[in-house]
Parts: sequence; C-alpha cells; structure tokens
Amino acid sequence: MKLSVIITGATGMVGEGVLHECLQHPDVEKVLVINRRPGDITHPKLLEVIHPDFLNFSAIDVNLTAYNACFFCLGVSSVGMTKDEYYRLTYDLTLHVAQTMVRQNPEMVFCYVSGAGTDSTEKGRLHWARVKGKTENDLLRLSFKAAYMFRPGFLSATPGLKNVKSYYKYFAWLAPVLRLFFPGAISSLRELGLAMIQVVQQGYSKPVLEVPDIKALAKV
Repeated sequence: MKLSVIITGATGMVGEGVLHECLQHPDVEKVLVINRRPGDITHPKLLEVIHPDFLNFSAIDVNLTAYNACFFCLGVSSVGMTKDEYYRLTYDLTLHVAQTMVRQNPEMVFCYVSGAGTDSTEKGRLHWARVKGKTENDLLRLSFKAAYMFRPGFLSATPGLKNVKSYYKYFAWLAPVLRLFFPGAISSLRELGLAMIQVVQQGYSKPVLEVPDIKALAKV
C-alpha cells in the first residue's frame, strides 16, 4: 500500500524523526509537512506549507483529500505553562486540526503522538496526563477510517538529525541500560516512524499503542 502522508510538528525532535523515516521509506510516495515555521528540509517527496496558526487550521489552503494518513507529532511540554495554556495548546489545538481533517477526509488514518503515562480515565493526579487522556479519547470518537494513539516513553534519537533536544546528549549513555533493564520504557525515533507507517498499511489490534506495541510494529 502506497502512502501520502501529512506530518505536523516536523520542526521538533519527534516530528523530524518521523519525517526522516517517511522520506526514506519506499512505500511513502509523498509527504506534506505543515509547519509554523520553515523546516529547511528539501526532498523530492516533500512539500512544505507554512501555517502559523493551528488554532485556525480550517483556513489552511490544502487539499486534505489527497492524503491517506496524518502523523500528528506537534506537542508542547507542560513545564512552565499554566493549566489553561497547556489545555489550549494540547487539547483545543489538536482537536481543531483533527476535526478539520475528518470533515474533509474521513477516509484518513490519524496517528497521534501522545506519551507514556497518559491517563485514559481523565481522573488521575497529573494534569498533563488527564489532558492527554481526554485528547486521545476524543480523537478516538471522531469518524476517521482509523485512529491510533502512540505512547512512546524515552525515545533514542536518530543520528544526524538537527532537532534533537540539547539535553539528550547527556542521557544518550542511558539508552543501552534502559534497553537492557527496562525494554518497555524505550524505543527509537526510527521505530516510532516505522510503526506509524505500518499501522496505516496494516492496522493494529488496538487503538492505543504503548512502547512494546511500537517496537513490535516496527519489526513487521
């Protein structure tokens, strides 16, 4: 199955890693990245659209029916952010984009990068986990062809990419230790990207994918 993919968040570490795998994969024919600022990447498969305001996504001039998948990698950290702002930039923004897409193209497969520890009950102690849980739950209620929630834990970086967070170089030595003693807590950006491609092509038995699911799909 050949794919035409939309990626958001490609100027961040996760989105850049997923974009890299899409550009290398033989089954991905074209990739549209929708960024708030230029990503400075060129490739024959790649088209970039700059759209600064994702909370006004319905104004975007893109034919969404030309794509069969969206890899939503856009996200913010809750550190230093008020609860209201985090809710707006996590729940409101994501649902607005997804609702715009599903109205135009209900045959799309929507993949959302959430995170380990997300609270599906929406009742836990951590605010960020509740907001992520509500975001996941409401995305799954939309009438996409399929929707999958990806919950990576610690992500090891892809060598050579430029948007790897600076502090990762201080933790890189931990990756082999985590893989040995906590294999369910770590995957790579490469595995995440490959798993997202595979889930669009083949589907999966459940809509919420934890680290072991991501690693299993990446090996298919």
